Amino acid sequence: MKIILASSSPRRKAILENAGYQVEVREPKVDENLRIKLPPIDLVMKLALLKANSVFTQADDEVVIGADTIVCIDGKNVGKPQNVEQARSLLRQLSGRLHRVYTGVAILSKERQETFFVQAKVNFMKLDEDLINRYIETGEPFDKAGGYAIQGKGSILVESIDGDYYGVVGLPIAQLAKRLERDYNISALS
Repeated sequence: MKIILASSSPRRKAILENAGYQVEVREPKVDENLRIKLPPIDLVMKLALLKANSVFTQADDEVVIGADTIVCIDGKNVGKPQNVEQARSLLRQLSGRLHRVYTGVAILSKERQETFFVQAKVNFMKLDEDLINRYIETGEPFDKAGGYAIQGKGSILVESIDGDYYGVVGLPIAQLAKRLERDYNISALS
């Protein structure tokens, strides 16, 4: 079966391809800025399912994967910074503190539908204003949940992580691979 990734994220595509999967990307048509109040776990799984469903309507005999990632600090979801001031404010909030990252995944085929999530605790180093400003100047904080990319230059901001690293990047590949092999007979290593 062919894998369709319902995502415009180059990171998610790279994770799948680096693991050995052949993937076709189809951009989902979903408003990610849902104004509904759901706990983070429910929200990431709902958004992952909405993304997968928006692409699944045009799928044939394919497996469609959707995913969504949310960063939470003090029990509140923080999104992607839209400008320099939002990025600065967000990085100040994360500085020297622990936050949680939730990634939900939906897998759809004609035979089945399943969702799951992973979470990780990420602890940031104490950031001074100079480091915050230099990181913002890289342009990396924008279009990233929480305003940082753990797989990029943002890696120098992270003191420790407890949980699935790839979940923080945006796609928990080990958990996904286990389900693809077990439930869909799709192996990364064949």
